[in-house]
Amino acid sequence: MFQSFEVTSTPQFGRDRVSALRASFDALDIDAFLVPRADEFNGEYVPACAERLSWLTGFTGSAGVALVTRCEAIVFVDGRYVTQLAEQVDNSVFTGGDLVNEPPHAWLANNGSRGLRVGIDPWLHSGAEVRRLEKALAEIGGSLVVLPHNPLDKLWSDRPPEPLGQVMIQNIVQAGVLATEKIATITADLATKNLKAALIADPSSVAWIFNIRGTDVPHTPHPLARAIIYADGNADLFLDKRKTGIEAEAYLAQMCVQLPPSELEKKLAAVAKDGGKVLVDPDLTSYALAEIIRKAGGEVAEGNDPAKLPRAVKNNVEINGSAAAHLQDGAAMVEFLCWLSQTKPGTVNEIEMAQKLEAVRGRVGESMQNPLKDISFDTISGAGEHAAIMHYRVTTETNRNLEAGELFLIDSGAQYINGTTDITRTVGIGAVTEEHKRFFTLVLKGMIQISTARFPKGTRGCDLDPLARIALWRAGVDFAHGTGHGVGSYLSVHEGPQRISRLSTQELLPGMILSNEPGYYRPGAFGIRIENLIYVREAEAIDGGDMPMLGFETLTFCPIDRSLVIPERLTHDELRWFNGYHERTRDALMPLIHDHDVKAWLENATLPLEY
Repeated sequence: MFQSFEVTSTPQFGRDRVSALRASFDALDIDAFLVPRADEFNGEYVPACAERLSWLTGFTGSAGVALVTRCEAIVFVDGRYVTQLAEQVDNSVFTGGDLVNEPPHAWLANNGSRGLRVGIDPWLHSGAEVRRLEKALAEIGGSLVVLPHNPLDKLWSDRPPEPLGQVMIQNIVQAGVLATEKIATITADLATKNLKAALIADPSSVAWIFNIRGTDVPHTPHPLARAIIYADGNADLFLDKRKTGIEAEAYLAQMCVQLPPSELEKKLAAVAKDGGKVLVDPDLTSYALAEIIRKAGGEVAEGNDPAKLPRAVKNNVEINGSAAAHLQDGAAMVEFLCWLSQTKPGTVNEIEMAQKLEAVRGRVGESMQNPLKDISFDTISGAGEHAAIMHYRVTTETNRNLEAGELFLIDSGAQYINGTTDITRTVGIGAVTEEHKRFFTLVLKGMIQISTARFPKGTRGCDLDPLARIALWRAGVDFAHGTGHGVGSYLSVHEGPQRISRLSTQELLPGMILSNEPGYYRPGAFGIRIENLIYVREAEAIDGGDMPMLGFETLTFCPIDRSLVIPERLTHDELRWFNGYHERTRDALMPLIHDHDVKAWLENATLPLEY
């Protein structure tokens, strides 16, 4: 099994652990310490040995920062995790902070005491973060203290070891472009910019450049590794040889020198010697690494990770692979939803739902000779009030049955060698209320608006985000997460820089894969989300237009619960899209399904709606 449902949060220890942390402040000459949910590689998913925020507070969400001062302990989270935070931490020790509207640097500028000295682990903060903190502290006469070690690591006596997941080659039939070609493109760009080298600090970029995958962290198949690519065409890959077998080592030897991670600092200093200019992405690279360059006499040339945008713009092989993975995943989802429709309310629980879906994905993968490699994130399996927790993670303690008259939300994804999937479906258990149906239909309207959007080149994610919200806004409600995130190609299910959100200024380019997932959540009552993956493509000219346009192509095929839709609340165009989507879903998935009952369910689930 890929997902554990045991309780991993430790709120009962929060008071003692915060007290122990504060006891170290005098020796470190600090008044506060920041604990981000991050590892030395700045990834979203981190190995068990880097779950410092969870160990300290009990909060297990994928984004957050704790600020512990001598008298306060604040955990900053975004809107997805407000409810989860309140349930997981000891509220007599920790208070909640707003990671979006008043993140730690803003909180310090507004509330920090005069002369406050804040300690950080320089490996867990990017250069951009450090600058924001330094500026905020300067406003209150304070200072940022870069510590030589992380004080939590001395307190965490049973800290797990660092991972040694095995590395695999991502063959050209999945990658589409040779690693040597990717390296050559990067080195040519470095030469034109008079840069000596580029530091590749993001493990997903390392995996994409070298066409390798790994198993170091849950659900994201990249190895924890860094690289230096030189303007002269050479490359050093800092990857523990305990992770690579003979085949992988022979493959890598064709394009780079594989070195132990412990050699990185020495090599980086050597590149920086005599004023060498090194390209560093300030948003993805630890402050500690940039400081190594500066202290060696080099120049940090800040710029985008050279793989970030090329990795986001998928080539035809990657798009076709993703499409194939989504058809396979759609067949598994249909089998799962058919099974759910045959269960009686009150007889299955949230954990059983997640386990069943994972088992079906595994079985379908074996039958189609494209095995399930992993889930792409911990499945969100929430019934009733739990569905209102945007990133709810069911445990043996919170597990409950699916009861009649409520909504069930399941947000899940899979990792296949040819693509990464992410899909959310909300279904009614038995007869549900008209209110459930009304809000489901409003969410559906937003999802359709994104699916059918046509937009000029240069359009950004923030320009499209309102389309998903207008119907909800008219009803006086909204949702506290972005409409869509980027998705990798057998890599991270959350990939930048592409997004559809209020904050995204990245231009949407053909080949980018994104999620389309508006929702509505009523705390303590119910939650709704409908999610498909889409990709940007050139749009055909219609209605005599003379301007090049872009649009989206849908990758995900799986029925949307038609029993929750109020047809009269859809426009004619929206109803036409809905029925057309179901027709395409039926045509695409029916050949992949062999069970008579599942075929019959799919036929019924995709019947057209009428006014």
